[in-house]
Amino acid sequence: MNEVSMLVGGKDCAAVSGATFARLNPVTGAVASRAPAATLADADAAVDAAAAAFPAWSALPPTERRTRLLKAADIMDARVGAFIETGIAETGAMANWYGFNVRLAANMLREAAAMTTQIDGSIVPTDTPDNLALAVRQPCGVVLGIAPWNAPVILGTRAVAMPLACGNTVVLKASEFCPAVHRMICSVLQEAGLGDGVVNVVTNAPEDAPAIVERLIAHPAVRRVNFTGSTHVGRIIAMHAARHLKPALLELGGKAPVLVLDDADLDAAVEAIAFGAFFNQGQICMSTERVIAHRSIAESLVDKLAEKARKLVAAAPAAQGAVLGAMVSAQAAQRATALVKDARDLGATIRAGGPTDGAIMQPTIVDGVTPEMKLYAEESFAPVVTVLRVDSDDEAVRVANDSEFGLSAAVFSRDIARAMQVARRIESGICHINGPTVHDEAQMPFGGVKSSGYGRFGSKASIAEFTDLRWITIQTGPCYYPI
Repeated sequence: MNEVSMLVGGKDCAAVSGATFARLNPVTGAVASRAPAATLADADAAVDAAAAAFPAWSALPPTERRTRLLKAADIMDARVGAFIETGIAETGAMANWYGFNVRLAANMLREAAAMTTQIDGSIVPTDTPDNLALAVRQPCGVVLGIAPWNAPVILGTRAVAMPLACGNTVVLKASEFCPAVHRMICSVLQEAGLGDGVVNVVTNAPEDAPAIVERLIAHPAVRRVNFTGSTHVGRIIAMHAARHLKPALLELGGKAPVLVLDDADLDAAVEAIAFGAFFNQGQICMSTERVIAHRSIAESLVDKLAEKARKLVAAAPAAQGAVLGAMVSAQAAQRATALVKDARDLGATIRAGGPTDGAIMQPTIVDGVTPEMKLYAEESFAPVVTVLRVDSDDEAVRVANDSEFGLSAAVFSRDIARAMQVARRIESGICHINGPTVHDEAQMPFGGVKSSGYGRFGSKASIAEFTDLRWITIQTGPCYYPI
């Protein structure tokens, strides 16, 4: 079991009340970690510490910020084994998923480090004689990052990396499902010498989350909010941020479609769909949830996909022969199973799947899904993919866009010009041609449209999110006034 502490002002801290909460291993039920159950006073203290550290951190030369972030990336890479061990216990995911998390998160720190000298401005033409007009980007202050459990190292790191590179200080509100993993990220940054109070982490009991989040957003020193999680909670975050006139960057739910056109390489499509739908038990915001296939090739595609799915055994992460791990909880698996049952009861065909055992759900293919089924519109966030059959590219685009979500998508076709025409019409922030919907790189502009959120994470795209753009003028000669 991991005993977790909060990090406030460079010090390990318990909650002022002394209260704690336990995170249970979703497979064994044993206590995976125990963490402080923060009070409102603890939330205030974390922001106060970040505000106190802001003047010194923001004044550091960019190369010094870069040096410290690069050191953190190297430390993170060296801790991959500890991250894997801790993450498996808290969320039930496979070791390969956590290894990928650590590698990408370390690269996010390196990419953020590279951006410290790219936070530039411009000279703006002015009609005022003898006047120099500048557009200058400056750090905004304290940034609140709220990260989820499903890709905890990646998304916890993403919540703080670019804000730090831009000269801000941060408070990370850890997920109740993986407090130890999120605390480890902040330990890495603290050990790298960023400075006391530059990075702070708050942990809270699940029942206290609404009050803690509201308090953190409301604190006057918090100037930006970024949140990754469900659309339902994202709406609440957005309302709190709007109430206090604070910009928010939101990366929310998804219902990613893969459009398989009639000239597609079916074997390549199957491999990408299986990876996108079932890796990490479908618990990725970009997970493939919908296969929209041309009717002429759909049956062959589904046969191949079902054969692939039967080889992907879900079990406890350490079990012999396990390819996929557990879901985050038995309740999450039960919800997904209920969505599949609803579709089957309304006429859908289950082409692959198996019994759900606690938090273990086998990869499932649901064919013949129609709009009256809950699975047509709701995000399953599980190893479940639906199949919808269409007769044309136009119909494929219409079905793909018949969703409130718009995060990731993919198109498979041997005709790249045709695929590009289709991709341009899909309402999503991300679209891959002949590749999986699950794809992330540290330097890419990452985010969605519609109910998948707004704003963009990722290197250059993040600079505008985490800085203030100021207009500064220098009058170099006499100025005429009308009075």
